[in-house]
Amino acid sequence: MSQLDIRSALRAEPDEIIVKIADYVCMDSEYSDLAYETARHCLMDTLACGFQALDYPACKKMLGPIVPGATLSGGARVPGTSFELEPVMAAFNIGAMIRWLDFNDTWLAAEWGHPSDNLGGILAVADYMSRQASLIDEPPLTMKDVLNAMIKAHEIQGVLALENSFNRVGLDHVLLVRVATTAVITHMLGGNKEQIINAVSNSWIDGGALRTYRHAPNTGSRKSWAAGDATSRGTRLAYIAMAGEMGYPSALSAKTWGFYDVLFKGNEFKINRELNDYVMENILFKISYPAEFHAQTAVEAAMLLHPEVKNKIDKIIKIVIETQEAGVRIIDKTGPLDNPADRDHCLQYMVAIPLIFGRLTAADYEDSIAADERVDELRKKMTVNENKSFTDDYFNPDKRYIGNSIQVFFKDGSCTDCISIDYPIGHRERRAEGIPVLQKKFENSVKHKLREKQWNILKEIYTDSSLFNKTAVDFFMSLLVS
Repeated sequence: MSQLDIRSALRAEPDEIIVKIADYVCMDSEYSDLAYETARHCLMDTLACGFQALDYPACKKMLGPIVPGATLSGGARVPGTSFELEPVMAAFNIGAMIRWLDFNDTWLAAEWGHPSDNLGGILAVADYMSRQASLIDEPPLTMKDVLNAMIKAHEIQGVLALENSFNRVGLDHVLLVRVATTAVITHMLGGNKEQIINAVSNSWIDGGALRTYRHAPNTGSRKSWAAGDATSRGTRLAYIAMAGEMGYPSALSAKTWGFYDVLFKGNEFKINRELNDYVMENILFKISYPAEFHAQTAVEAAMLLHPEVKNKIDKIIKIVIETQEAGVRIIDKTGPLDNPADRDHCLQYMVAIPLIFGRLTAADYEDSIAADERVDELRKKMTVNENKSFTDDYFNPDKRYIGNSIQVFFKDGSCTDCISIDYPIGHRERRAEGIPVLQKKFENSVKHKLREKQWNILKEIYTDSSLFNKTAVDFFMSLLVS
């Protein structure tokens, strides 16, 4: 941490972590085959989430230009729509779509997050740059370039999250989206190391969004567009840096005024892993259920119990749920649930729905389903406890499990088996099982929103990794326009 006299105008050397990020982004690397394969699947999954969100008016009302008519011919396309926008606003649009249903990829560590949120900025800028290049007969960016940007953004956000808990000081994980997007987009725009340092320093100086909107009693729909806002801001800061705007070298460590002193209780960040492709290789997919990730295995367990309990819901006297410490802290929730944002972060609600109905879809968070009296009756019968072994396995870097168990007890003294699941289908340990389900999620979400010709070309590109890698970004994005 900088020990400079608060009165001194002597400019410090750039903070080590900001330099580390800039060095990594500038590094011309080939990543592992697993990282590239996972990134292709991640893009598929992320697009599926965005297209699904278009079915919801609450999401659609957020899309388009910031004021009516402020479109840009030849601008960045917003998948599933006809919008062409300048890249900063396009980044907001794409980022909001991706995140709206809480159904995109997840990273769990000391901090949580969803690194594919960065695709809002990456896709917007890549499409705009490619369309501009095509106008002057320059080569466009390729989808391989997009994968490289994704891997870098995932790594920056995920490694910063490994040992640094922003939620414990009341900050929201979307600030890591802003930082990662800023770094990666500045590099995409041709920025050098100094320009990336300048851009990232400004990203930290923006501070961080408060987690107010993720927790009772203020839980609300901002959590669905907050990442869109963050990736959009990161894109804007990248363009500002490329215009020659200065940076602030000790943005993190400056005494009194820096991020550490103002927002991180005076503590410095810990980064004990070199930046490469670890995060993308180990990213978690929400394949089966649009549920907060700490609840994924609980939902799966409830689905397994559904056949046994569906005809005895009124005979249930107690339901015991065991989860990880993070699950207790984030999604153990009592009292009235006023809106979908409340419900999709309530462990008890996400267990009750599959126990009763044998499903959990985005529509199940709406008022019409929540009004079923059985849901709240079941919630009242649930107890949630931390299972220490689940917590230990959660933090183990060789496991990264997200365990939950459920057991149901009946009035006649009988009970179900205790169903315990260590990791969900979207976990690296279940990739072989999960990828066909992910592909089906993509098809079910996207196919019916595109013309048959578009879909067939898109499917062909996705079946051949070498063809995918060399496909021009502007052509790929044209296939996603409805």
